[in-house]
Amino acid sequence: MNVVSAEQRLFAFYLVPDFTMIAFSSAIDTLRLANAVVGYEAYSWRVVSSDGTTVRASCGLTLEADNSVAVERQHLNGRLRPSVSVICGGKHVERYADRAAEAWLRECRNRGVAVASLCTGAHVLARAGLLDDRKCAIHWENQPGFIERFPAVNVSTGIYEVDGNIYTCAGGTASFDMMLRIIGRDFGEEVVSGICELALIDRVRDPGERQRLPFAQRVGVQDPTVMKLVEKMEKSLTEPMQVEELTASIGLSRRQVERLFRNELRCSPARYYLKLRLERARLLLVQTSIPVVEVAIACGFVSASHFSKCYREAFRCSPQETRGRAAKTPDARAVACVTAA
Repeated sequence: MNVVSAEQRLFAFYLVPDFTMIAFSSAIDTLRLANAVVGYEAYSWRVVSSDGTTVRASCGLTLEADNSVAVERQHLNGRLRPSVSVICGGKHVERYADRAAEAWLRECRNRGVAVASLCTGAHVLARAGLLDDRKCAIHWENQPGFIERFPAVNVSTGIYEVDGNIYTCAGGTASFDMMLRIIGRDFGEEVVSGICELALIDRVRDPGERQRLPFAQRVGVQDPTVMKLVEKMEKSLTEPMQVEELTASIGLSRRQVERLFRNELRCSPARYYLKLRLERARLLLVQTSIPVVEVAIACGFVSASHFSKCYREAFRCSPQETRGRAAKTPDARAVACVTAA
């Protein structure tokens, strides 16, 4: 391996098994395009795995690693030390805890190497103790479990976050935006614009832009009152509010709100609220090992028995069955529960 020149900025990409290919490839190609725009090899990179062997992505493809974590730790003392160490996460990130990798990341921070994460890679940074009292971004689907497990971390709903020398993004194409931020810091907006032209990107997204489509676009709701109340519901899943409390600030009666919800969502406000809480519970069951009773409390249920009854009515299986099936299913999102009609 060639020694990195003083002009180069080296990125070490640590691949967690089942990493998300789109997030990784978006990050790598942003660096490649930056080199094309500036006209020389300003950025270089290498791939790291736990033991230096191949790593399988969530899509089924495998990549060869250049180094193991042990070798990377040795490089921190010499000219092959990276400028940025990036954790590439994906599905089932909690299953692949690696204390050696976490120790390496702490050493990176102690030696002034920036650290970053793609998709669920924030789990690894948090386990290493690098995100306490810091802002971070993680994919919206993984936020409930992450927040429960790491309460000291300030989780953003945006596509990426920069807190000091720590960069985190929600994955997918947000990797491209976060890397543009780093490249813009190094070379300025003219180079960023050149990269966007080559990649056919019409604009650079701000870090605070939402990850998901607005609620109205996802479900076809047009009424602003319904949108406002659903937003309140989504922010109070742990401690659900009474419908009367929700409607107190908008000047409408419960009957009027009931009618609006039935017109827009084909169900009552209480039923929709329950649906949101149960969906959060399903994510916690699939993504974490939190006891079922704690999942119930985290989703605003007063007892495990009431939670189990509501859950079974909605998904036609028990919380325990969901967790068991998720452990056997390659894709955690393909849990074999069928939503009730």
